[in-house]
Amino acid sequence: MKTLSPAELTRRVEHLLVRPDATRRDLEQLCTAARAQGSHAVCVCGARVELARSLLEDSEVRVTGLVGFPLGAADADAKRYETEVAIDHGAHEIETVLSIGRLKDGDHHYVLRELRDIAEAADERHVKVILEMSLLTLEEVNLACQLVLDSGAHCVCTSTGLRSAATIQDVQTLRTAVGEKFGVKAAGLSDMQTALALIEAGATRIGAAEGLGGLSGLIK
Repeated sequence: MKTLSPAELTRRVEHLLVRPDATRRDLEQLCTAARAQGSHAVCVCGARVELARSLLEDSEVRVTGLVGFPLGAADADAKRYETEVAIDHGAHEIETVLSIGRLKDGDHHYVLRELRDIAEAADERHVKVILEMSLLTLEEVNLACQLVLDSGAHCVCTSTGLRSAATIQDVQTLRTAVGEKFGVKAAGLSDMQTALALIEAGATRIGAAEGLGGLSGLIK
């Protein structure tokens, strides 16, 4: 297993805060902890991007704007606009949910065009694409990965983290599909040992379970 210092591990961690009842105080607490720990990013919905950016000013913690979250079923134009608004509000990165139903319909041109539009709207910022693997067959996962590779995005994610946590098999499947150098994010994690095992399996980013409880031992 890879030997990572606590600082190296936290630099791979992205904290999610998307509860509908999450308050300004909740986000302030998360951003304060992420800044102190040196985490990679906080991931928030559009209405909280501007606040998160202001709270993390002068830190290395990135703000990820979530697009089409959590279903991925919004119209492609709406996703592009949501991306543009997140960038205007200061998002450093974008994380979008793949249009799962369209993929299953075989409408691969639509899915690819949507992803390319989002990557273009992100204006060279890092774009991650959530696959929600538990809803896809292995063939669909491999196809989705190829579309992501062709779109100009930079990373594939196992899931939103709301339905289930990433497994070693999930990460290995994505790593095989996208190759050695492409980003792979394992989502929904809540303990360090599992996070380390997933990094060993090929994950480059770790999505912590929602809120301050994610990755026990890192957030105090």
